[in-house]
Amino acid sequence: MNLTNQFLKKEGKEVVTLTLDRPNAANALSMQLLKELHVHVEALREDSQARVIIIRSAGEKAFCAGADLKERMAMTEEDVREAVKLIGNTIQGISTLPQPVVVAANGLALGGGLELALAADLRVFSEKAQYGLTETSLAIIPGAGGTQRLPRIVGVGKAKELIYTAKRISGKEAEYIGLCEYAVPSSQVYEKAVELATVIAQNGPVAIRAAKQAIDRGLDCAMEDGLKVENNAYQQTINTEDRMEGLNAFKEKRKPRYQGC
Repeated sequence: MNLTNQFLKKEGKEVVTLTLDRPNAANALSMQLLKELHVHVEALREDSQARVIIIRSAGEKAFCAGADLKERMAMTEEDVREAVKLIGNTIQGISTLPQPVVVAANGLALGGGLELALAADLRVFSEKAQYGLTETSLAIIPGAGGTQRLPRIVGVGKAKELIYTAKRISGKEAEYIGLCEYAVPSSQVYEKAVELATVIAQNGPVAIRAAKQAIDRGLDCAMEDGLKVENNAYQQTINTEDRMEGLNAFKEKRKPRYQGC
């Protein structure tokens, strides 16, 4: 197994942790790891009990070094095309999960490893580790969404600089340019991710999913169309037991007990 998962229960709310588990290979994205990750992601898509998902890695040095280049060297050109397609589809699957995804990258994330992190909703990096889309130094380009997601997160100019130069930056610099939400000491990365996920999981699950849908679908729309997307997402929350529970909890001055329905 190249991937493990576990459920963390905090105050009755479920947070799922997926762990990339190839520390001796810098958690590089082998075909086997990608296939396992794809299966888990698609299972979580249908799991109404999973409210927030954390993706982390085993070991202390690398979150994910990107594609497994040793494996890639033995591939034919057609094999490479299939591998790139699998990486892209798997990362896109993470990006489109209905639940919020938090990446806890306590070590370096390069190439496809950073592209995986870009697909998450929130990112926690190690302040001293290195992060970068380094593909152009290998005479290729980011092929799993990097050229599209990075500009949307850090802006076009900065994204072009990072991709054209294949530059690696520290977690602290990543936080400064908005590439991650938090840069903390490596030993605190997972703890911070759990903290974020736990706070999110305490809120209404239907509302959280609707908010994610509104933000993601509205990003590329004109404002008028984006507001329609938002309104459609809002409608999903009205006829729910959770909405009434929220109102009653506010009235009774207690913590709400959301059931996701």
